Order: sequence, then structure tokens, then C-alpha cells
Amino acid sequence: MRRSSTDESAYRRSPSPEGKEPGFARRGPFRRHSSPCARGDGGGPFFGLHASPGPKAAQARYTSPKGTKYVVFYLDLSFIFLLELKRCGMARGCLQGVKYLMFAFNLLFWLGGCGILGVGIWLAATQGNFATLSSSFPSLSAANLLIVTGTLVMAIGFVGCIGAIKENRCLLLTFFVMLLLVFLLEATVTILFFAYTDKIDRYAQRDLKKGLHLYGTPGNVGLTNAWSIIQTDFRCCGVANYTDWFEVYNATRVPDSCCLEFSESCGLHAPGTWWKAPCYQTVKMWLQENLLAVGVFGLCTALVQILGLTFAMTMYCQVVKADTYCA
Repeated sequence: MRRSSTDESAYRRSPSPEGKEPGFARRGPFRRHSSPCARGDGGGPFFGLHASPGPKAAQARYTSPKGTKYVVFYLDLSFIFLLELKRCGMARGCLQGVKYLMFAFNLLFWLGGCGILGVGIWLAATQGNFATLSSSFPSLSAANLLIVTGTLVMAIGFVGCIGAIKENRCLLLTFFVMLLLVFLLEATVTILFFAYTDKIDRYAQRDLKKGLHLYGTPGNVGLTNAWSIIQTDFRCCGVANYTDWFEVYNATRVPDSCCLEFSESCGLHAPGTWWKAPCYQTVKMWLQENLLAVGVFGLCTALVQILGLTFAMTMYCQVVKADTYCA
């Protein structure tokens, strides 16, 4: 059965979706995908036929947007990579600066420990147990204190130097913990000293009076030398009074270092030829007069330790960041 000429003419004159001439004359026989509905141009169904776009149309529609997205993604990734490189370079520069500062600081710290240790060894070799005044703590001498302090300072400085030059997190953390413990110990001792000053005074005087009985005995050269130097330099005699020596000798006599004018066996003379000032109060007054110098020394020590703690923690954080972001 053939279509009528009227129907065919009407069909051929129907406008296309693009406002152009109908395409049946150019495209030839009817195909499903050539209708407006099949092309997805928004036209209505033609004779109830619905068709999906062909592969060429789909390729033309999506190829260009995907390519653009890929290019933008690559550009963004490259930009982020450049920013990361710049940040890693800045972090590495900061790390190098902190590294050399901390190395120089710990080198000075280590050299100071060497000096303190040398003085302590010299005192121990030439003066024996110098400045051993306590009978309860015979090892608490100036030489031993200097040796222990110098050794500790050298050990801490050595760990800090190696940790800084090697950028080792374990050594840096060890240096930080060791220095923090020393700082906390010093702060605790200082607080307890000012909180219990009266009790410390009474205990120190009792202990020093016990130590007088060891004066001049074998094996106590350090204590004997210490009392002789203190009484001669500070022009004093005894702990609380020159009568403290009467209990030691069981007689009215004092060591020759208590004499106004030193001579052999001058301690057997009359009390008018002896120093009358108590040594404990005299030394305590001297410390109070020089309290500013002692305070400045303690403050400088604390600042040096805080500076070392700051350097150690700063470099530790920089090493962690460098290992995390720039590995």
C-alpha cells in the first residue's frame, strides 16, 4: 500500500528542529535515529518511535569536556606539587638554621663542662677533699661537686651536639628530657631552700659542730683545710662562737687559724688574741651581701637551660615535619 501524495507532502514540509529544510530529501529513506526525538533535540516522538543517540553523536558530545577536565586536574596537581616543594625547601632552610645554632650552643655547653670537670680534678689532686665541712655527708666536697657537675654537663652537651649534627629525633628528645630533669631538680631545690630556710639553718649548724670533732684527725685533711681557710679568710672562729672549739679539745684552746696574728700554738693563748665572730653568720652575711651576684648567676644558668630546651624542641619538631612532608 502506498502513501498518498498529500500525506507525503505534508510530512516533507514539516519544519526541522533546527529551523532548516527537512532532511528527507537529502538523507534518503526514513531512519529511526534521524528523527528529532532520536537525536535528543527535544522534539516529540515520531510515529511512536524512540531511539537513543548513535555512537558518533555520543563521542562528539563527551570527548571535549573530559579532555578539559583532565588538563585542569593535571594543572592543579602540578601547582600543588610546586607548593609542596617550596614548603619543603623553606622547612629545610629553617631546619638547617636551627641545627647550626643548636650545635654551637651545645658545643659551648660541652666546653663549659670540660672546664668544670678540669677544676674539680685539679682540686681533688692537689687539695684532697677540699671544702668538706659536713660530717654527715663526707663526700659532699667542692671537688666532688665540681666533678659530678662537669661530667653531667659534658654528657648533656655531647648528646645535644650529636643529636643536632645528625638530626636524630631520639637523641634530640633524650637531650630535651635530660636538660628538663636537671632544670626541674634545680628549681625544686631552690624552692625548698627558701621554704625551709630556718630548718636548714638549724640542721646545718648542728652538722657543722659535729664536723669540728673531726678537725685535725687522720683521713680528714679536706675538712681540716676547709676550716683553716674559712677562719683565716673570713676572720671568724667556730660555728656559733669560738667556745665551740672548747668541746673539741676539752680545754680552753682553739686552732691556730683563729688567731688575730698567726703563730705556732697561738691558739693556746688568751681569748683576746682570737677572732670573736661566728663563722656561720659571717659566711651567711657574705652570701647575702653578694646575693645579687648569686642571683644573676642563677638566672643566667636558668636562661641557658631554657634556651637549650627551646632549641631542642624546635629542632625536634622541624625534623618531624621534614620527615613527614618531605620524605
